[in-house]
Order: sequence, then structure tokens, then C-alpha cells
Amino acid sequence: MASVVSVNVGLPRDVPWQGKVVRTAVFKQPVSGRVMVHTLNIDGDGQADKAGHGGPNRAVMVYQIQSYRYWEAFLKRPPLELGQFGENLTIDGLPDAEVFIGDRYRIGNAEFEVTQPRVTCYRVGLRMNHPQMPSLLVSHHRPGFYFRVLKEGDIGAGDLIEKIGEGPERFSVADIDALLYLPGHDVPTLERALRIPALSQGWQSSFEDMLAASRKPGAAAHRPAWAGFRRMRVRSVLPESRQVRSFVFESADGSSLPPPLPGQFVVVRLKREGGLPPLLRNYSISAYLDNKAYRISVKRDAGEGSQYLHDHVDAGSFVELSAPRWEFTLDDDALPVVFLSAGIGITPLLAMLRSIAATSTRRAVWWAHGARDGVDHTFRDEAHTLLAHLPQSRSLVLYSRPTETDALGLQYDQPGRLTIAAVQAMGAPKDAHFYLCGPKAFMDQLQADLKAWGVTDPHIHVEAFGSGPALTPGLSLPIRPVHPPEGEVGAGPLVTFSRSGLTVPWDARFGSLLELAEACDVPVRWSCRSGVCHNCECALLDGNLSYEPNPLEPPGEGDALICCSVPGSAVSLDL
Repeated sequence: MASVVSVNVGLPRDVPWQGKVVRTAVFKQPVSGRVMVHTLNIDGDGQADKAGHGGPNRAVMVYQIQSYRYWEAFLKRPPLELGQFGENLTIDGLPDAEVFIGDRYRIGNAEFEVTQPRVTCYRVGLRMNHPQMPSLLVSHHRPGFYFRVLKEGDIGAGDLIEKIGEGPERFSVADIDALLYLPGHDVPTLERALRIPALSQGWQSSFEDMLAASRKPGAAAHRPAWAGFRRMRVRSVLPESRQVRSFVFESADGSSLPPPLPGQFVVVRLKREGGLPPLLRNYSISAYLDNKAYRISVKRDAGEGSQYLHDHVDAGSFVELSAPRWEFTLDDDALPVVFLSAGIGITPLLAMLRSIAATSTRRAVWWAHGARDGVDHTFRDEAHTLLAHLPQSRSLVLYSRPTETDALGLQYDQPGRLTIAAVQAMGAPKDAHFYLCGPKAFMDQLQADLKAWGVTDPHIHVEAFGSGPALTPGLSLPIRPVHPPEGEVGAGPLVTFSRSGLTVPWDARFGSLLELAEACDVPVRWSCRSGVCHNCECALLDGNLSYEPNPLEPPGEGDALICCSVPGSAVSLDL
């Protein structure tokens, strides 16, 4: 019978790491005597990052002494101290291949249920002084697992571990870990995993996302239509409002451009004179015209990209475009759709509205847009015409600062700003798909209000212009403007962070593109830092990468894992 070798606890502490300070509780020490286990943790224990490691489904981390012996041999290490892998219980027996999600055990007078494998976090690499440890734990099928506490009680070293129940589907810890992190995600296996009630909510959500992606019609067909950048001719430039101009691009060779999905964006590369690096900027496609051309609509602001387009790009000019990308796109089910936009955020939603008007005239649509005034109201007539083709559509336009010449009831419906109260007053249903685009404060507030109203996360779709939010577990970093890295200028190929509007030369002192991005204060997302979790995955717009180490599962076509890659040529990343 399996038994407890050691009970290990530790409280959060600040630890130096790569010139920063990490808040972590991965450092655990054995305790003597009996210890009380509670619903959220063990007496004397704590979690620093409760989003990644805490909560009732991750109350107690378990690792096997047999895996200690395995890693001592594999890494050529002397005997490791107990608690070295950040676990609460070091146990003898219960290998990951023979423990199943939903299995129940009694230890002392406490009872537990297996909920998920270990989280692939860089902090176990920090504790082991081996950055690739998260990847090794997965690739060697030795992750360890978490317990949920079913019955509180006291436990201690030497306690036997008695099996008191079995989970459905007989899905082992090792196999479910491989299903998430290793190649091969077939639909029946994902469905089987989702039939396990004990599986933690985080893992269920990941598998639901994978299942939805695998079932999405034509998913393979919507990979980037071409690699890198393609030369385009500007067919026309049209004023849309006081500050917005539309640019219509067609292929320089006269061939038709493939149809984008409604809501997609392109990256425009603008070559400048005087030895300056090119400008790369992301813009939503506001229309697909004549089955061959893309239209983008750009508001003139303080940014270099919009100013260059407005001042230097005319009909007949040539620019370069990436293939359309498809993260923020229109769902093709029959549910009602609610479009919520402000200012230039109308552009991707207008493309979606055009698609519905062309293909789904019976679909219920709620259209709500906020502008400053009539002079700044972009695409007023175009949206009105499209909505007129949709018998089940409702429209609401608000002006935050209407002028005396703006006609209430004709140009706009209400003064003020677009709020959740206005959305509810329109009669928008909670079971609709909600698409939001506009200034960050506008989207943050509406997103929070929609959730408070009861709209579920899968039905809230948000498109942010510029860089997205960072994910830096264990680190509390100030938000700074992006900048070139400190120190000597590198001599390597150029690296462009397109959303951030920054181009810098590569320098080999950085171990990865992730480290370069961090040195530039470019917002990034990561967790494992070793090619496992794919949190750092982003679009590779142009160029070639080398991976060291190779990720356990390659990124999607046209994407990059920046935590374990370096540039093999000049590269452009959607960051």
C-alpha cells in the first residue's frame, strides 16, 4: 500500500530571479508530527499565485519518491531534499500512470480526490535550478498531481494511503497531462476527458477550447493565406469622417485576395527612406470589396503609423500586407449578435455586419455605437444601409458631445455614452454573442458589466487595439512605455514587435525572444518559459525562428513560441 514519506509546507516568499523578484511558495520544508489539512491548504502552507496554484481543486500537491530517484539519476544530482518539487506530500507509490482523475483516497482521517496534474510553471525550474524542468516533467510523464480535500483531517509522515473510490473514464494523470501538452488531441479523447466531474475547472476549460477549435468548420482552411508580407497597390483612399480615412488594397500582381473572415486584421508594413526601419501596424479589415480587395480604415492619431498612412500613402502607392489573422471573428451559429463599439472600434464589427447582411438576413442583430459627434461618426450611412437589409435588427447610436447641427432622432438616438443600461434597454438578450471593440476603458467596463449581468465568458468577444494584457506569474511589474533594451545595441537581425510599434536588433545576450521582449517592456504572456504551456504563443508575421529547446508541441502554422525561440532572420511578431 502507498504511504506518505513526508508532509511539506512553505509560505510565500520573495526570491531573486533574473534581476527581478519573484513571489513564490515553491520552497517547501518537511514538518514533523501530525498536521491539519483544510479545504484550501495544509496548516503552515500557502500559495503565492492563487490563480495558478491555489483554490479547492489545487489544495494539496503530491509527488512520488520514485520520481525523486528518477530525476536524481537523469540529472546526475545527489539525493534531493524532500519538498524539492514544491509538493505538499512526498509519497511512496501511486505513479502518475496508475492514478486516475477522480480517484479518492484516505490518508489519516482526511479524504482526498485527484483533480488534475501539476501546473506547468517556471517556478519548479527556479527551485530545481533547471529552467527546462517544466518541459521535462511533461515529456517524461512524471508531472505529479493535485488533491482536492473532501474531508478535513490530520495527516503525517508514515500514514498509509487507502484507495476508497475510483473516478469515471479511468483517465490517468500521465495521460491527461499528455492530452493537454503533447501532440494528438482527437475529439473522442477530449470528450472523454470532459466527462470526468472531478477534473478541475481550469483543465475543463482548456479541453473545451481545444474541442471547440477542432470542431470549428474549416479551421484548417483559415490558416494564414500566405507567409510573410505581400506587395499591395493602394487602389483608393477615401475620407470617412473628420479623422478617419479608408485605404483599399489590391494585390500588386492583379490577382484576387482571398476572402478574410469577418473581424480579422492585417499588418501593414510601410517602408521608409533614410535608413529607418519599416513601420508595422495592425489594422482591422473593415470590408472585403469586389471579391478581391481589402479595405482598412485608419484614424489619424499621435502614432507614427497612422500619420504616415495619412500623410504619405495615396492611390497608386505600394505597401506590404500580412495575411489576415483570425482570432476575433464572427461566430457562425444562429444565436443573436450584439455589436458594441465606440469610435474607430467600429471597423471589425462593420465587417461582421456586412457578412451577416450578405448571408444571414434572418439572424437577430443589435447594433450599438458611440461617437463623439456627427463629424466624428464613421460609417454612419454604410451601417444604416446594412441594417436596413436585416429585418430582425435594432440600432442605437449615442453621441457623447453632440453639436447643435447634429439631428437627434436622425443622426443619433441618444446623447451620452454606451453603457450596459443602454444595451439592456435595447432588449438585447443575455444568450447572444457580444462583440466589443473600442477604447480600453470602454471595453473593460462593458465586459465587467456584461459578466455581472450574467453573460458567460464564451459569449463575450473582445478585440483590443494595441498590445494585450501581460501575464507574468509571480511578478508584479510596473507598466512602462516600450523602449529599446538597455546596454549596447545588438548586431543581430531586426526584431519587430508590431502591436507595440518597436523594432530593435537582436542581441545574443538574450536567451530567447521572450527575454528580449521583457527587456523592452513589451507586454508578454508566459508561464512555463520552456515550450510547454503555449501561453507565449503569438503570430509570426514574417521571418524564421530557431527553437532551443524544441517545444513539446509545435505552435500553430504561422505562429511562434517566444519563450524558447531566437530569430534566424529578421522577424516580425504580433506583440
